Amino acid sequence: MRLTKFGHACIRIEHADQTVVIDPGVFTEPEAVAGATAILITHEHPDHWTPDQLRRTDAPIYTIAAVAHQIEQSARSVLERVTVVGPGQDFTPGLPVSVVGQKHAIIHDELPHFDNSGYLIEIAGRVLFHPGDALTLPPRPVDLLCLPVSAPWLKISECIDYARAVGAAKSLAIHDKIYTDAALDIAAGHLQRFLEPKGLTYSRVEPGSEFNSRGVHLLEGTPQPLRASRTGTSLACDSANSASGSELATMPQPANSRALLPDT
Repeated sequence: MRLTKFGHACIRIEHADQTVVIDPGVFTEPEAVAGATAILITHEHPDHWTPDQLRRTDAPIYTIAAVAHQIEQSARSVLERVTVVGPGQDFTPGLPVSVVGQKHAIIHDELPHFDNSGYLIEIAGRVLFHPGDALTLPPRPVDLLCLPVSAPWLKISECIDYARAVGAAKSLAIHDKIYTDAALDIAAGHLQRFLEPKGLTYSRVEPGSEFNSRGVHLLEGTPQPLRASRTGTSLACDSANSASGSELATMPQPANSRALLPDT
């Protein structure tokens, strides 16, 4: 089993002969969708999907009605591959998935309240939760939380409280493109300060750094320090390592520097 963190909010999950990619958006490297067997999209904002990303793959696309409507308007050529899913629904795009939540976190009361659904995914007996742009609590225990850490709708206190409420043994930073490195370091310090006394860990793997986790993988054990590299980041777990953890494979770093839209 291999987990790869691509740019911003994108997670790639490879297990057996399945490759499920969540939220490949404008900050995500094109390589994220290569060979995908399913694409999951949490909501309509361009940092979570783009027409170009969907055109790069022939994989089926699973998403909520609001995104399907936008795909119909801007990427009609891929519409026949779209399956609309909704809150509370279970489906199996190669891996068992449950749809969790209905609304995006509030950016401002005077802005539209967008739809958003997260995805709870079972992988080799472990459970990963990607909430999209929301602080929705999952309906069952989670081993790995993909934790949004920087957004116009999020304060660090809310991020901390959410991670503690979910109670996942591991939290992996996502939605991390719009803070400076200094701000992300401050956020990490706060998260570690509040999570570690509860036996929980927080990790952020940034593009351009290698997460050297040989002997320990993200779904069990303790992450090791980051080591500088010119490549992107992935965390791999295979059967040979299942007793003691994982080893690293690398992916290219993102080059896209387009500004994030204010309603992300």
